[in-house]
Amino acid sequence: MIPFLDLGAATAELQSEIEAAVLGVVRSGRYILGPEVEAFEGEYARYVGAAHAVGVGNGLDALVLGLQALGVGPGDEVIVPSNTYIATWLAITAVGAVVVPVEPDPDSWLIDVSQVERAITSRTRVLLPVHLYGHPCDMESIGQLAARHGLRVLDDAAQAHGATVGSRRVGAVADVTAWSFYPSKNLGALGDAGTVTTNDPALAERIRLLRNYGSRVKYENEVRGTNSRLDPIQAAVLRVKLAHLDEWNSRRAAQARRYTEGLAGISGLVLPVEPTWGASAWHVYAVRVSDRDRVQRALRDAGVETLVHYPIAAHLQPAYRDHGWKPGAFPVSEAIHREVLSLPLGPQLPLASVDVVIERLRKVLG
Repeated sequence: MIPFLDLGAATAELQSEIEAAVLGVVRSGRYILGPEVEAFEGEYARYVGAAHAVGVGNGLDALVLGLQALGVGPGDEVIVPSNTYIATWLAITAVGAVVVPVEPDPDSWLIDVSQVERAITSRTRVLLPVHLYGHPCDMESIGQLAARHGLRVLDDAAQAHGATVGSRRVGAVADVTAWSFYPSKNLGALGDAGTVTTNDPALAERIRLLRNYGSRVKYENEVRGTNSRLDPIQAAVLRVKLAHLDEWNSRRAAQARRYTEGLAGISGLVLPVEPTWGASAWHVYAVRVSDRDRVQRALRDAGVETLVHYPIAAHLQPAYRDHGWKPGAFPVSEAIHREVLSLPLGPQLPLASVDVVIERLRKVLG
């Protein structure tokens, strides 16, 4: 079986470095925040080119805290893609705001900027684009649109570690950027972890306050915060992996090129397109194919593991049934969710295995 992603192999490649880093934290006696978290925050901020990084517990918390720092609350509207993982929507409703979905561009599968402008109302506070599958959104156009309407931009970069927009990395081009370091991400911890990056010192300080019970001084609470602090052990692991992120991303890009070349010209198979305005981090290589479920079963029987990102559109999830959206409300997104299939991809996947996947998928599609 060719695995979709081999996390064990990723850890094994860096095992001695990771074990030494973790042991260093164990021996330090500092288990909440402290120098290891501060070191990672500085290194990650420099990596993305932002002035500040604030480590938090996970990617969902990064989104929630980002929205709270921007002052978003009940009744405010946040424009978000209809084609995304549900966590993006959950963050909006967690702060009491209103989800305003817009369809993705049919070619890039990312948020359609022209539809974003049509969705803006007097209650819109934030634009929340998602760099889905590792492909960067058109942040220049989104930033210009936000500036014209006096809005803020919070981008969801949970899948875009190392992606670029023009000459800048994702993480330094919006007011706030939310990151997840879930183990399967391009930069993954050994458990849940996240961070927020920003160039605004006031926003960074607000997020630091909110993540730690609303407290700067122990037992003195200025606001109603939460407990969402990046764990020092996870910070130590992330520091090790960060040094290898560009190399690992280059392997992903080589695999993506191999897929694109090897799968070209197959009838009924739609391949991903890297945006012209930036470089993808290639978090997943997601294709679209009719009769997706049959194709996935056939590949599994042929020894190829695939995943679906994601089988159910957010507006059709039971969690949002009370919003009243019915099938057909967002047809472009719904078509993507019916057809999308993610092929094996990852830094430890040999190119020879990519060739096997290509051969077997071509046979399945016959």
